[in-house]
Amino acid sequence: MTPLEKINSLKMPFAELKGVTFTEAGEDRVVARMLVRPDLCTLNNTIHGGAVMALADSVGAAATVVNLPEGAKGTTTVESKTNFVGGAREGTTVIATATPVHRGRRTQVWQTRLETEDGKLVALVTQTQLVL
Repeated sequence: MTPLEKINSLKMPFAELKGVTFTEAGEDRVVARMLVRPDLCTLNNTIHGGAVMALADSVGAAATVVNLPEGAKGTTTVESKTNFVGGAREGTTVIATATPVHRGRRTQVWQTRLETEDGKLVALVTQTQLVL
């Protein structure tokens, strides 16, 4: 099973609710897309910060799952920090790309870059995942 097949075989109900689609997965990079729907927006039809953070969390968690050491049972987020840089309007697609900062035996740290399809930076998220 490829890493992308592994991620897509997982039941991630909240990611599904948000409309997250994983498009690429490997040990060094996981990519997902999410359409900015009206129910994911705040004022002025712009993506809500919580939707940005939730997308990044799903992608960072999936990246950790791909990299879990032998015998690990799963992962959970223990810290997440978001730098909001720009917005994304309703109807656009946000692309989240997670790359590793640290992959240890007990924790992993991932940085997720969220951009619109035309390359406009929306946010940078750094999260720490605990290996269970």
